[in-house]
Amino acid sequence: MIHFDLSNREFRRLLDLVYIGNWILNSTRGDDRIRDYDHVESVIFAQCLQEPGTEELYRISRGAVYPSEAFAEGGIHEAIMDYEDAVFFDILAEELARRDMGFTPVTPRNYDELNSRIDEYIEEFEANGVDNLILDK
Repeated sequence: MIHFDLSNREFRRLLDLVYIGNWILNSTRGDDRIRDYDHVESVIFAQCLQEPGTEELYRISRGAVYPSEAFAEGGIHEAIMDYEDAVFFDILAEELARRDMGFTPVTPRNYDELNSRIDEYIEEFEANGVDNLILDK
């Protein structure tokens, strides 16, 4: 059994990390969730039962401990959304740059060109988001 000696602040950050990790791994899986991660999340959140002042962070259902609605709505999804926005624009910039280059495999010879194109798209997205994107059907 592993035990950690965490301050209250460190424990709260651990709850955030566990929640974010499980949310990223399982939020899009529907009924095909990775149950091991749900279990670990429950085990970590169960530690709240022993920590005074954490009652608003968890809920108990069917004998398992889960993040509470208050926890989930307490700003953690803003951090997740910031991450998703950054990843979205990074992936979009790379895909558009690769498209512009005919989806040729990345080699040492074209690596700098690809990165230059990605940087141009990132600059555009930082300045204008997707406002200037046009889809030609």
